[in-house]
Amino acid sequence: MSEVQEKKKITARKKGTVVSDKMAKSIIVAVTEFKTHSKYKKKYKSTKRYKVHDEENKYKIGDAVEIVPCRPISKDKAYKVV
Repeated sequence: MSEVQEKKKITARKKGTVVSDKMAKSIIVAVTEFKTHSKYKKKYKSTKRYKVHDEENKYKIGDAVEIVPCRPISKDKAYKVV
């Protein structure tokens, strides 16, 4: 594996919690991260929600999961659970 691929893998993985599991073979994962404002240098919390493919429907609300990008599975889903 080249250095570029290793670096991409590290930055592409995201950790979050499951906030919805009502769809078939899909979950919604909320990923929270701290960002720094460019001008004021204050840290603030940013939450983003991703639709994630879950083939076996085994993750429930509140579970901590790690997701990775994959080819687009549907209009909104482009991540899989690791």
